Amino acid sequence: MFRREKSDPLGRQAVLAIAAGRIAVGAGALFATRPALGALGFGETDSSSLALAKLAGGRDLALGALTLAVRDDPAALRAAALAGAALDGADALTFTLAIGGPETRRAGLGGLLSGGAAALAGIWAWRRLRR
Repeated sequence: MFRREKSDPLGRQAVLAIAAGRIAVGAGALFATRPALGALGFGETDSSSLALAKLAGGRDLALGALTLAVRDDPAALRAAALAGAALDGADALTFTLAIGGPETRRAGLGGLLSGGAAALAGIWAWRRLRR
């Protein structure tokens, strides 16, 4: 009666790869916060920046886990891809604002490039998943 559409394999693979990366980055930010911030280009950190990094890490872990959990539901996977792309775009914008500070310039540039690339990849995959 109802025909279930198959998900685009390349789009699905891209969304799942982004989810795996999101889980890795989230775990690093949540459980190894100082080294993760250093790897992202941030210098000295205070308790406020550590708390915010842990919040972002928890967010990334949750979204990555949700994406993997809905991997066999094409509509939900597409929704998760769009949500991830929106968050990655917001991250890219936030990192762009950090470029103005001399102590956050390196992190801002890296975050702009990585967040922007992830947002574009997420939108690309989201569009493929509607086919």
